[in-house]
Amino acid sequence: MKDDTIAAISTPPGEGGIGIVRLSGGNARKIGMKLFRFAGKVREPVSHRLYYGHIVSPQDGEEVDEALASFMAAPKTYTREDMVELNCHGGIVPLARTLQLCLAAGARLAEPGEFTQRAFINGRIDLAQAEAVIQVIRAKTEAGARVGLAQLKGGLSLRLREIRGTVLSVLAHIEASVDFPEHQDVEELARERSVREIEGALTAVNALLATADQGRIIREGLRTAIAGRPNVGKSSLLNALLQEQRAIVTSIPGTTRDVIEESLNIGGVTLAVLDTAGIRKTRSQVEKIGVERSLEAIKAADLVLLVIDAKKGLTGGDAQILQAAGKKPVIVIANKTDLLTHPDRDKAELADAVAGYPLVFTSLHKGEGLSELTEAIKSQVFSGRVMPEEPVMVTSVRHKEALRRAGVSLAAAQEALMAGMDLDVLAIDLYEAADALGEITGETARADVVEEIFRTFCIGK
Repeated sequence: MKDDTIAAISTPPGEGGIGIVRLSGGNARKIGMKLFRFAGKVREPVSHRLYYGHIVSPQDGEEVDEALASFMAAPKTYTREDMVELNCHGGIVPLARTLQLCLAAGARLAEPGEFTQRAFINGRIDLAQAEAVIQVIRAKTEAGARVGLAQLKGGLSLRLREIRGTVLSVLAHIEASVDFPEHQDVEELARERSVREIEGALTAVNALLATADQGRIIREGLRTAIAGRPNVGKSSLLNALLQEQRAIVTSIPGTTRDVIEESLNIGGVTLAVLDTAGIRKTRSQVEKIGVERSLEAIKAADLVLLVIDAKKGLTGGDAQILQAAGKKPVIVIANKTDLLTHPDRDKAELADAVAGYPLVFTSLHKGEGLSELTEAIKSQVFSGRVMPEEPVMVTSVRHKEALRRAGVSLAAAQEALMAGMDLDVLAIDLYEAADALGEITGETARADVVEEIFRTFCIGK
């Protein structure tokens, strides 16, 4: 299968200025030369140069499309195989006809992610870098794209190889001491070195694991719950942030009965914003369910926006929300400031009441305070409390689980070492740690895991 020449449309379906049909494999150049008619006299195209001409049918010489073609010689290509890219007009018909000509000339249709899989198989990238490709493609924010690009460039892989190298180094010294039991000094040196290096490896693994929650935020968005008592302006806040009328706003308390979710971008980070039902005691069974869901959303959130009535101040219901939020970041939004009779005094009293929490004053009815709120959210996100700046970050659930297993094995090895157990027993845990770390970059990943990863890619990448 990997010796086949594959072809696929590598640009999204639909209409566009340019569409690309991509070929990779031993016959890519031959097929490209068969289908592409150069506008000038070109006998042998130079690698990595763009040529103007037409796509033609080899059977009858019919011109299918005006195009640009690039012929790229291995190994300096995406897949480390010979590649050809045919840049056609970005319409369904010319791209489909060009692809059909490639298939008729001897190529086969590429499977999802097969171009990137070949790059992995041929050693141009490792498995973590391959997964970063899809992360860059699917990034919804600058932060997501930046982290994905850092991983694609090998930042995470380098850190993992350093840790795994340390573990393998310890194993080498342990095996040496086992092979030469008559040399007591060899075993003592192995134990002394193992203590230091296992501790360092475990610290490095835990440091990467500590970024996993921030990585999830990059991948999925910051779960942000808008909470508060009924009729304080929660739905108005959601509408103001989205700049559209997404939630129903009335003067009747309890209008929102369920959790409404929307996404918005603030400072390059996606916020998955949840507008929750007003929290209060109620006899309505439907509203009770809404309140329960609101409390669940608050507990699961990464950031809570507590909206209070500036005129009524902090109430027992608001305290319940703060209790549900626990230690997670909370921004208190005192809304309806246009109704305050003594603004300066009332704002000072509110600031004292919510001491310890960021406080923003708004009048959503008049559109006041939104820029201050946006800055407060960005401050929480980028202050290090919610999402510290970290160039190497774990964004994959698969990576997190492998690191967790590596950490457990390293901790077990450390415990065994401190208990004075035989070094060959210690080696078992170290081998498990090395295997877990190798799964992330692909050295020890099972074939079915690799196949499943590439199935998530689009055809043509």
